[in-house]
Parts: sequence; structure tokens; C-alpha cells
Amino acid sequence: MSIKLKRGFDINLAGKAKAEMGEAIHPETYTFQPSNFVGNKRPKVVVKEGDVVKAGTPIFFDKLNEQVKYTAPVSGTVTEVIRGEKRKPLGIKIAADRDIQYAEFTKYDSSQLSGLSRDQIIEQLTQSGVWPNIIERPFGIVANPKNTPKAIFISGFDTSPLAPDYDFVFQGQEKYLQAGVDILGSLTNGAVHLSTEAGVASVFNNLNGIIKHEVKGKHPAGNVGVQIHHIDPINKGETVWTTTPYGLQQIGRLFLEGQYDASKVIAVAGSELQNPKYYSTRVGASIKEFLEGNLKQDNVRIVSGNVLTGEKIEMGGAVGYYNNVISVIPEGNDYEFLGWITPGKNKLSIHRALGLLSFLSPKKEYSLNTNMRGEDRAFVQTGVFERVVPMDIFPVYLLKAIMARDYEEMEALGIYEVIEEDLALCEFVDVSKTDVQAILREGIEALQEA
Repeated sequence: MSIKLKRGFDINLAGKAKAEMGEAIHPETYTFQPSNFVGNKRPKVVVKEGDVVKAGTPIFFDKLNEQVKYTAPVSGTVTEVIRGEKRKPLGIKIAADRDIQYAEFTKYDSSQLSGLSRDQIIEQLTQSGVWPNIIERPFGIVANPKNTPKAIFISGFDTSPLAPDYDFVFQGQEKYLQAGVDILGSLTNGAVHLSTEAGVASVFNNLNGIIKHEVKGKHPAGNVGVQIHHIDPINKGETVWTTTPYGLQQIGRLFLEGQYDASKVIAVAGSELQNPKYYSTRVGASIKEFLEGNLKQDNVRIVSGNVLTGEKIEMGGAVGYYNNVISVIPEGNDYEFLGWITPGKNKLSIHRALGLLSFLSPKKEYSLNTNMRGEDRAFVQTGVFERVVPMDIFPVYLLKAIMARDYEEMEALGIYEVIEEDLALCEFVDVSKTDVQAILREGIEALQEA
């Protein structure tokens, strides 16, 4: 299927990662964060300080879904269990071994994968720590192994700001990607769908056993939720699973090598870096080693993930489980004369009155900071949300239904089809500075509990 999207908006930031690999960085300490996993309501840590673990050893689980284990990304010694209010676990720190030791899982030849039962596959995925790569929609939470999805979707490209080039990141990983596809095909009664960017060569083009789609459009065209909406929308009572190319690779590697290998290639990018490029590391790695000596200035915002949906972290923060980019942009704690109304050639806006010059140079790269250009205001309906959401829903009415806790209206307006990333662009274009993503998650959680 070929999909052409007319709505959306690209935020073209300066500082994209160069197509070159930096020196592999494996710091002495890794921090595994339970907060990375949306929907984990009652995490239970099963290790304590001084415990010795291998990569793939369970370190916590959610009491509401005990079958799924969350495992150590490296081998070593647990040095600290960081807790917050009401002893909620925030992180498990591990002093890593120089040579990583792996917990052993069953290893298969590629020819054996098609003969595995669904129960065998789920057992290996849930016990190894790889299962959290599979996300369930509606609600955007770690998938429940007891459910059977009507289909599984993968987006083979990313249109978010400073997004990594998947063709570069997954070069040479074809055998693991194909094995991942073979495994996923046994978990659904429907099809495995994979979308790539129209007209662009992709490392995913030669994969078999999938239904391929080409998508053309501006961000959020690369969001899997947008692709699901145009290929096979989610209705009430239906379940769809999604994963990322990284998740696909991890699944394939687990079954072909019998190990949970948490290594990943991430882009370290942004206008405030002297040398933005790619690095090979592992989940939970401290980002300090990537940034020391590489910053143009100290007054910066470090984001684990992209600037629309990522999390602000400090220099001692860690690589998140789902993140494939570390973004570094200027901190927006300065003020300018007349604020947003001042004309300038370096302003990017979807509103022509505010960013007219950006329309004259659509390929120009911008060094944007975190300044909101104003204060919180009343929720003003301008029609701009609909211009950046390429889905047949009405974002403003959906958000108002959420705030009113009108569950029937929320369902009718498409809440089952969206999670935070699908409406994140609304926050960028909103003149009212509405916290769209937080409101949407409140609505999703309220609907889950209703």
C-alpha cells in the first residue's frame, strides 16, 4: 500500500548526527529505569545491593503482569536501588563487568523458527527481558502476553526532529531483523505490517513474511500510530501490537544467539554539539561519556529521546530503554525584546504571521531553544491542531472530552488510536502552550480504570 499524507509539519533542527560511528562507549555504571515503561503500576524489584547479575537476569517485574520480566542490560554487581516517594523504584544501578556475561536462553537455527509454538516464543521473550519491546495499542503500554493482536505493526523510518537514519543504524543486521519478523508472525492471527519512507532505499526492503507499505509525508508520518490509522484502524475491543526496528533486531538476536544483548546504536545529536554522530552502547549507559568535551556551551537542555516526546535528563542521566537519540539543544532561559512578536529570520513556525521567513526556506536548519515564547493561556481553538495530525480525528474536541471525563465522547473521538507521540506536534504549534501529551495520558489512564 502507498500512503500519501498531506498534513504534518517537519521541525528541521541543526545538528543531525553524521553518518559515522564514534568510539564504542561502555561506562562502568549502568542505570536501569522502571519509569521507562508506561503502564507499570506496581514494579517489584527482585535484587538488592551486592547481588551479582548477568545480562538477562531478572531485576524487577510489574505485580500486575508478573509473567513479563525486566532484566539487567549488563553483567556486574548491583550497587544501588534508587527509590522515590513511597519507596517507588526509580532506578537500579549496576557496576558493569569489563567482559559481559550473559544468561543463557534457548538458541535456534533460522530454519527452526517457523516451527516454534506461540507458547515457546512467549516464554523466551518474557523471561529474557526482550518482551517490553512489544507495545500494545490501545493505551501504548507493554503488551499483555495473554492477548492475541489482530495485527503487528513496525515503522521502518523516523520523522521526528534529529531522528537517526535507520538504514545506517541497522546496516548488517538483516539476519536478526528477518528472524524477528519470523518470530512476530507466530504471535498474531493477522499480518505483520512494515512501513518505509516512499522513494528512499531501506535496509528493510528485502525482508520476507511481511506486508510492506510506503508512506510519504511530513512528521508524524513515521509514527506507527499514524500508519495503523491509515492501514487498519483500531476499533473498540481490538488489540494491535507494535515494535520498533530495534525491538525487531533484539527479538531476532535472542532466538538466534540465545542471549539478551542490550547493545544499541544511538544518535547523539543537536546544535550544541561540536561533533554529532552515532555511538554503540547499551541500554542504561550513562550519557556523560558521550557529552564531555563535546559541548559548545554549558547552558544546554539534554533530552533522552527526541525533543517532542523525550525526557529532560542531567549530565549523569542514562540511555532509556526505548530511546535511540540523545538530543542536545540550547536552554531557553533567556528573554528577547517583544518576545514572540519580534520578526526574525531564525524563527520556525507553522503560523505564517510568526515565521514567514521559514516558509521561504523550507530546508533551512534551525537552532531552536526550549523557550515557550510566552506563558500558559486559555485553551484557544485555532484549527492548527488538525493541520499537523494526519488522522481522521479532532484533537481539540478529544482533549476537551478528556478534561471533561466524558468517556463515551473520548471513545467516539478516537482515543483508542492515539498515544502521546501522535499528538506531540500539537504542543509545538499551540499558541496556548497546552500540555497535550499529559492530558492525553490522563485520559488513557482514566479510560483503563473505568
